Amino acid sequence: MTTYHKPIDAAEVPRFAGHSTFMRLPAVASAEGLDIALVGIPWDGGTTNRAGARHGPREVRNLSSLMRSAHHVSGVAPFEIANIADVGDLSVNPIDLMDGIARIQRGMEEIVATGALPLSVGGDHLTTLPVLRAVSRGRTLGMIHFDAHSDTNDSYFGGNKYTHGTPFRRAIEEGVLDPKRVVQIGIRGSVYEPGEHDWAKAQGIRIIYMEEFVRRGPEDVIAEACEIVGMQETYITFDVDSIDPSMAPGTGTPEVGGFTTREAQQMLRLLGAVNIVGADVVEVAPPFDIGGMTALVGATMMFELMCVMAAQAERRRKR
Repeated sequence: MTTYHKPIDAAEVPRFAGHSTFMRLPAVASAEGLDIALVGIPWDGGTTNRAGARHGPREVRNLSSLMRSAHHVSGVAPFEIANIADVGDLSVNPIDLMDGIARIQRGMEEIVATGALPLSVGGDHLTTLPVLRAVSRGRTLGMIHFDAHSDTNDSYFGGNKYTHGTPFRRAIEEGVLDPKRVVQIGIRGSVYEPGEHDWAKAQGIRIIYMEEFVRRGPEDVIAEACEIVGMQETYITFDVDSIDPSMAPGTGTPEVGGFTTREAQQMLRLLGAVNIVGADVVEVAPPFDIGGMTALVGATMMFELMCVMAAQAERRRKR
């Protein structure tokens, strides 16, 4: 009988005690043998204004102690059907942007080489670029992207091409992402210029602005997103600033008018048909948080994604 890693039982050891790991799972040195590797990326070298997301993984670990062992809607018990553990934090360099990106890519390549699917917590959204490079392994990926911002700008501050506002433009230019299989959901807020999203649209990215999401609702929007990405390999990235700042204030670039936490949960639960090859939750910035609200949102969205990915791992095993 296969034995999977199990979290510490909160009925036996209180949540405020013991080592702080994602979901209170064992901390392991390697992703070898895992279906899903939970990993932190404590780096915000691409932040253009309010830094602090480098502290996100640690606080999400703390608040993930509130997650239990089974999903109350789907009935998925992830730790019973998939081997999941916390593989720690990737090596980062907080004072050298390009070396930081390279370190993240190398660390993620080691995880992906074991066959485990990465579920990471950032860190600012630039962390997703080196993760995509590692996960793609020469393939061109689709992506479902929850965010207030498109993150497809070209450059900032005198031509700097690598910030948390540019990762998906770089990924498309590098051939890592197929723009015709990229869906961005929840985009809103003021922009630098009226045509800020023209480049993204010209590449074929489907941008679903917040106003359209409100008209259509979670089920209809995700049905379209699933149709666009199809059954090919797809990455899921969830920026916590997609949530309205009244529910997730601890983030670098808050934008009012976002999803409720309930709407976000509904959408992530509908991703079961997507061929997920990796996922992340980014931009949790504890210095701006209130009572751990945003870290709890990050941990909850991580749990939602983990349940979907675990169910997929079980289906693959049974084939």
